[in-house]
Amino acid sequence: MIAIVAAALLLAGCGGTTKNNSGGDSGAGPTSGAADPNAPTAKDLKITFLPKQVNNPYFTVAQGGAEKAAAALGEQLKATGPSSADASSQVTYINTAAQQGQNALLLAANDSNAVAPALKAARKQGMKVVTFDSDAAPDARDVFINQASSQEIAAGQVKLISDAIGGAGEIAILSATANATNQNAWIAIMKQELAKPAYAKITLDEIAYGNDDDQTSFQKTQGLLQAHPDLKGIISPTTVGVAAAARYLDSSSYKGKVALTGLGTPNQMRKFLQDGTVGSIALWDPAQLGALATYAAVALASGQITGKQGEKFKAGELGEYTVGANGEVVLGPPLTFTKDNVDKYNF
Repeated sequence: MIAIVAAALLLAGCGGTTKNNSGGDSGAGPTSGAADPNAPTAKDLKITFLPKQVNNPYFTVAQGGAEKAAAALGEQLKATGPSSADASSQVTYINTAAQQGQNALLLAANDSNAVAPALKAARKQGMKVVTFDSDAAPDARDVFINQASSQEIAAGQVKLISDAIGGAGEIAILSATANATNQNAWIAIMKQELAKPAYAKITLDEIAYGNDDDQTSFQKTQGLLQAHPDLKGIISPTTVGVAAAARYLDSSSYKGKVALTGLGTPNQMRKFLQDGTVGSIALWDPAQLGALATYAAVALASGQITGKQGEKFKAGELGEYTVGANGEVVLGPPLTFTKDNVDKYNF
């Protein structure tokens, strides 16, 4: 669940420019021809915003960014989705969007492969597919808007927990769902990082899954601490999980004894950063992520780009972006929040 705003950016608008100039071939499927970078933006395009789950604070902020971008471009955007992070439920919404003749779909996939058949069918009907936050199978979408490089996110999380526990001790990971594409990619890199000599004194005890559900994540945190009495730290790379884990620690005897870091929003984590329950977290601006996904969708649906490597498109105040390898566009590097800077951000 998270590229991140540069440190100088103040949240809600966070107007900076981030560019991705990576190269490679796009994995996006067939296109109808070369893109025209000077093509005018089509108006009144119909766009569906489909997050992992509705009523998730992170995706609510991302939706706000998407809506603002759509309004600026004169497009129609509607949000819909399941109440729980369930891939099979997403398939139903994908099929509905295709049947309604939506021009583009913005999707944060709960399972990269489970949604692929429905996405492929929708694309055959002419709907452009932009994934964001969590990717689908590359051949089932046109462009993937990545919040930051997986390497930056994962390596950053390991560095934060290492700093918090003094470079030695037992840790655990509290993830979202077991099939979440982004979570699994980050965890795989975290394991690689932990195998490096710099982290030789850190042991990963367990990976638990809170299913991006607050109460489940709360209970999983309790379970981790009971199962591993020598646990020194927890990484939770999901906004729901890290907030639930912080809430548990804040009301327990483990406060100040077990370190916690992860990917969380400033508004959710401000209290815990300020009272010392959590030392630091990281994230990008979800509003910018939603906005960038919308600009990419409009560029695709209006024929400005096809999703191939090297194509460029404009994203309003965010600046110009370049499609990289496998149809990926990266928003920017993560930002770290601490008690010293969290009040500068409001999302």
